[in-house]
Amino acid sequence: MTTKPLVLRVFAALSFSWPALGVAADSVKINEIVIASPISPAQREATVKAVRTFYDFWNTGDTALLKQAIAENFTDRTLPPGRPQGPGGPAFASRHFRAAVPDLKVTVEKMIVAGDYVTVHMRFSGHFTGSFGQTQGKGQPIAFIATDLVKVENGRITDNWHIEDNLTLFQQMGVATVGS
Repeated sequence: MTTKPLVLRVFAALSFSWPALGVAADSVKINEIVIASPISPAQREATVKAVRTFYDFWNTGDTALLKQAIAENFTDRTLPPGRPQGPGGPAFASRHFRAAVPDLKVTVEKMIVAGDYVTVHMRFSGHFTGSFGQTQGKGQPIAFIATDLVKVENGRITDNWHIEDNLTLFQQMGVATVGS
């Protein structure tokens, strides 16, 4: 017997709401969720809740959400230089990025749940009004994509592999140019 993925589509005119998850009205927007393997409803809800809460943290910068989403043994598997490993790493990254882009928002374009692993493709946006290194923003808009692979165990994110389109971001901020 072949099992087809369960696809939950969310359109701009509709709000995504799973009452059992206690989703707040200002939660991160998720355009599409794909459940790629058969998992129990309880595991699916716990996994999606942890991941949604993690991106609610990125959407708001609220570290209380981060503490709800990640495990004490959280490991960043693609740790950038200068970022601390463990649960403090995402808070450090958010704090520094929000110093440059205080109105940072994230939209989850697609979330694919496959057992304990979730792939998340997202779009970040905001305005560069703060500072980044020696560069002061002038209010220019920023918009770039990123993709994460997270592992969720017991309703908490334990591991994260991530890649961001930093070249686009840095070009928009005026800190990088592409040679002609």
